[in-house]
Amino acid sequence: MATARVVNRAIPLGLYVHLPWCVRKCPYCDFNSHAPRGTPPFEAYVDALLADLDADLRDAGAALHARSVATIFFGGGTPSLFPDVAIARLMDGLRARLDVSAAAEITLEANPGTVEHGRFAAYRAAGINRLSLGAQSFDDARLAALGRIHRSADTAAAMDEARAAGFDNINLDLMYALPGQDVPAALADLDAALRLAPEHISHYQLTLEPGTPFARTPPPRLPDADTAWAMQEACQAYLASAGYAQYEVSAYARPGRQARHNLLYWTFGDYLGIGAGAHAKLSFADGRIERRAKRRNPGLYMAHAATAARLESSGGIARAELPFEFMLNVLRLNDGVAADSFSARTGLTLESIAAPLQRARADGLLVDDARVLRATPLGLRFLNDLLQRFLP
Repeated sequence: MATARVVNRAIPLGLYVHLPWCVRKCPYCDFNSHAPRGTPPFEAYVDALLADLDADLRDAGAALHARSVATIFFGGGTPSLFPDVAIARLMDGLRARLDVSAAAEITLEANPGTVEHGRFAAYRAAGINRLSLGAQSFDDARLAALGRIHRSADTAAAMDEARAAGFDNINLDLMYALPGQDVPAALADLDAALRLAPEHISHYQLTLEPGTPFARTPPPRLPDADTAWAMQEACQAYLASAGYAQYEVSAYARPGRQARHNLLYWTFGDYLGIGAGAHAKLSFADGRIERRAKRRNPGLYMAHAATAARLESSGGIARAELPFEFMLNVLRLNDGVAADSFSARTGLTLESIAAPLQRARADGLLVDDARVLRATPLGLRFLNDLLQRFLP
């Protein structure tokens, strides 16, 4: 493997904030989310988040010097469970500690079933400028089968509330290949979403993740692989005809409305991660690239937020693993990335991966253009096979 160079200091920096509680955990969900027995300790958790960030800044200050934060993402769990005053205090604390760009994209995930009147307006006043609503389906029977706490009318009401609060950048999450669903039903779901005119749609297949209730007891009448693929193709065409360009495996946007925080991940940018189970990836001037993860259990995380014990794991990414780590992200993008970004983001030379690049292009999985790293349609369909070419 070629010797690492100094990593480009222009690598964008984001912040992920994990808010771990939800009203009820869905049976398909493998995220670090928890249904509380009582009212979650919102204010104490904000204190812990800020203490965690302070500790990160002490530990990794060399990777953050003179860098502004381009994106912030509040994920969960259900961040919209948090009172607006808690989000406002947290935003004030983040701005006091970080150079948050005036043009930063700041996203908050929301469950349509937890929207309280006036809360979106207060979130907007606190600095949130993008919402991501977990619609998942517009068929009430399928929502119930998925364990969701909302109904389709709640999503429409949440959109109305968000627009009235001044939000002009909203994503809708939508699933397909749901129990009992066929292609016309998937298109009907998509049509209902498009009638709400979101700026962005995340459209992804229901998967049975290990360790979830659905993995242990799969729901009946799940579509087979061929039907799921037919849904994906039909929905891709419908989204394109409606003016939503696919720019990533499961992401579609109107012009200029791509999710900047997710693009930061997919282009192998850097990000801090605070909160229970949050992950981070940071590049240092000496070429070292480090990943770290926080304790998953909210109680243990809060108890140790100010100390090194808040970390569940941390360490540098081995140079031999960097090609796979890089490709794992960038090859999800329909347009791929400029080939020279491989060196800029990893510190390695393109010559170090010349052999797998040549084989992937010869097999029709990568476009035959030395200026870009981009999967072909065949490569996107068989993305796992393509990515395996870059394993150590």
